[in-house]
Amino acid sequence: MSSDFGALLLRGIDRQIGLTERLAAAMQAKRHPSYVDHPLRDLLAQRIYHIASGYADGNDANSLRHDPLLKLRVERPPLEPAQDLASAPTFSRLEHSVDRKDLSRLTRVLVDHCIASYPEPPAAIVLDLDHSDAPTHGQQEFAFYNNYYQNHCYLPLFIFEGTSHALVTACLRPGKRPTGAENAMIFVRLLASLRRHWPQTPILVRGDSHCATPEVIEVIAHRRHTDFVFGVAGHAVLLRQAAPVMQEARGLYQQRIALAQVHGTRPPASTRLYEEVFYGAASWSQPWRVIVKAEVMAAGDNPRFVVTSLAAPTPQQVYEDLYCARGNCENDSKAVKCDLHSDRTSATTFLANAMRLLLSCAASVLHHALRTHTLSHTALATAQPSTVILTLFKVATQIKQYKDRILLHLPTSCPVKALLHRVTALLSAIPVPAWNTS
Repeated sequence: MSSDFGALLLRGIDRQIGLTERLAAAMQAKRHPSYVDHPLRDLLAQRIYHIASGYADGNDANSLRHDPLLKLRVERPPLEPAQDLASAPTFSRLEHSVDRKDLSRLTRVLVDHCIASYPEPPAAIVLDLDHSDAPTHGQQEFAFYNNYYQNHCYLPLFIFEGTSHALVTACLRPGKRPTGAENAMIFVRLLASLRRHWPQTPILVRGDSHCATPEVIEVIAHRRHTDFVFGVAGHAVLLRQAAPVMQEARGLYQQRIALAQVHGTRPPASTRLYEEVFYGAASWSQPWRVIVKAEVMAAGDNPRFVVTSLAAPTPQQVYEDLYCARGNCENDSKAVKCDLHSDRTSATTFLANAMRLLLSCAASVLHHALRTHTLSHTALATAQPSTVILTLFKVATQIKQYKDRILLHLPTSCPVKALLHRVTALLSAIPVPAWNTS
């Protein structure tokens, strides 16, 4: 018996997209072949499937290595004790064996997979940046105190495609605020990879105010078909330029309150007006278009500023339709962090923690492929990974192994029986690989 039927769904989607095969090929083999019981591809698949099934800790492998369905998903006979999976010490050695070149190649695999997921060049690409904290609880390398999050942490960078919510890439960072040069270095490499495949595709880059640095703006501004929308922190100069529209918004807000009192209706929660100004910081090479959101609420003024290289959209379109939409990126990074445990960065070394982050990102890629390829037009097409795990993955299964076949018996009264039938039919549309008996 096993309660992890979802393991087979993960293996099915992995066979279709070839993710773990590419990740294994990107890592340099450092083990002596005569001492290898578990091939590198099996180790990566086992650990990624564990994370994608809701098992966050590497120590879970000690009990899960005997699970028949988890053995079946890495193509091992499920009921043979000699074919047990790897244990926690094996994964610890794997995480601590990676070097910077391995991490660079693994990161490139994620980018290449995102590119390969498009059968033809897309009409446009939106790159959303989000930094999320990963709290640390010890003496981990490069773990610093971050005053914004009020704890010691790492500050990993996640980059998602804004329209499909697909993970493009991620990298572990020290806990301090990123510098402009650091973000610019990442974008130079990422944009170069994208442009090799999509030279004419418009690309829009979105991010918070810490992305609006002169280095990042210069990198994007000097590339064709590439634009940006970044938040900008308010300061004395921008507030002075926004003063007329803020005064107009205050007057309009008072008028709406007076009308609400006359008609006996509820007063408005806020009043918003939009305006644009041109502003050039001393560190910028040229002035850029800055959108002003002049909002007045009962609690007081709430001005916001956005800088962009786009000239065509109206100020309201830039702020509401383009900039505010990047809030979905925070939900995507939250899913990787909370549901797939990318913040489990408790290893001693920085590189080992970076490897853990990439394994969680690979699990996120599998979940996204499962939702978009096989769960489209279902209630789970836009579900969070935790919802998919609880709904589809945690299904009790009875395993019977014969000489010529393996039978899986699922509950006849399973509430998602029809959905499981549809998903397994789609995932079994490709040939079953040969058994791995090594």
